[in-house]
Amino acid sequence: MIDQRLLRTDLDGVKAALLRRNRPAVIDDVAHAARLDARLRDIQAERDDIRARVNSISKEVGQLHRNGKSDEAQALQAESKDLGGTESVLAGEYEEVSAALRDRLLGIPNLPHAAAPDGVSEDDNPVVTGPIAHHSTYPEWQRVPHWETAVELGILDNERAAKISGSMFTMQRGAGATLARALCQFGLDQNADAHEEVRPPSLVSTATLTATGQLPKFADDAYAIERDDLWASPTAEAPLTSIYANEVLDDTELPIRLMAHSSSYRREAGSAGRDTRGMLRSHEFDKVEMMAYAAPEQAPGLLDDMVQRSERVIAALQLPYRVIEICTGDMGQSHHRSFDVEVYAPGADAWLEVSSVSWLGDYQARRANIRFRRHDENGKLIKGSEFAHTLNGSALAVPRVWAAIIENYRNEDGSVTVPDVLHPYMRGITRITVD
Repeated sequence: MIDQRLLRTDLDGVKAALLRRNRPAVIDDVAHAARLDARLRDIQAERDDIRARVNSISKEVGQLHRNGKSDEAQALQAESKDLGGTESVLAGEYEEVSAALRDRLLGIPNLPHAAAPDGVSEDDNPVVTGPIAHHSTYPEWQRVPHWETAVELGILDNERAAKISGSMFTMQRGAGATLARALCQFGLDQNADAHEEVRPPSLVSTATLTATGQLPKFADDAYAIERDDLWASPTAEAPLTSIYANEVLDDTELPIRLMAHSSSYRREAGSAGRDTRGMLRSHEFDKVEMMAYAAPEQAPGLLDDMVQRSERVIAALQLPYRVIEICTGDMGQSHHRSFDVEVYAPGADAWLEVSSVSWLGDYQARRANIRFRRHDENGKLIKGSEFAHTLNGSALAVPRVWAAIIENYRNEDGSVTVPDVLHPYMRGITRITVD
């Protein structure tokens, strides 16, 4: 969440920053949060005054008893009791207002970076790199949608996946399943030089999804296991971000860089009929995620590095791609600054997002209470702590990369050539053909 202190020190600046997101209703939320914060401070001031008066009365009562003035002492004790009742009422109001303020803050999006491009929707996202290896024309055999080619080759069986689990689930078979697994291992290997591999749980708590910003805003898109207060993880970003929740790190540990291959689960609420054929949109998919904890000054360099890593993976697969920067109007709830890597799929005649890399500032760390302590130039710990910054990015999301390979590497005879860099992971399969 945003820094609550900004509601007091720079309310106009917060409103101006959030107006760039093209969501006017958020300004009402900010104003309401500022009123709640002001009331909290008023309550606290009243409680402090009452406590000071009660302490003063306690001393006066003792002196009066010593001076034999019991009647006056009893009157003051009655006043103290009344003040205690008032303080108790204020304490209850404080808890209510504090909870209301937290709920309001959880719904307010992150402040966009000053350098993030302004815009209203995805149509305003500027291309910052590329297109690379993109051709003006493609042969007809590459203009075939991947779902048609995959069914002909027997490597995609969504019909039986639907029989097993329902609509919008996919199932790769044979060389198709091998290709999906190969992509995951390739994505991990490409980032193992800098990122520690983690295999996190697939089920996460409400607190974990709240920390990353999926809750409460995106509850309708998540799979809930209500009996156990658990959720199917929508992305490995969620568990990776909460590894150090409620901990204080040391600046000598930073940056901490992690990666994970996991399955991701999303209801895709509201997406019925949109990109639901083949592998483009599904309820369950595999992904390799990168994540980093950093000091604020380390974050910009890490953002650049993670974007370059995502770009290099796609370049190594020799797929046509471009990098776009996400404008303020298209930015995610938690994002401070974001870039997407997109591949071109000639069969779908579309640019497909295959990686999203984001700097979250201290937005997630505030929700998860992840802090770090600094050392001075002499190596001595500095008193106090500050919130860490977090970054995350898809190193490789399987479904759309898989689809782009099937379309871009389709041959005139209907077979699909496996990209060279995946050969070591394919158990000898270099060309996918009809058995």
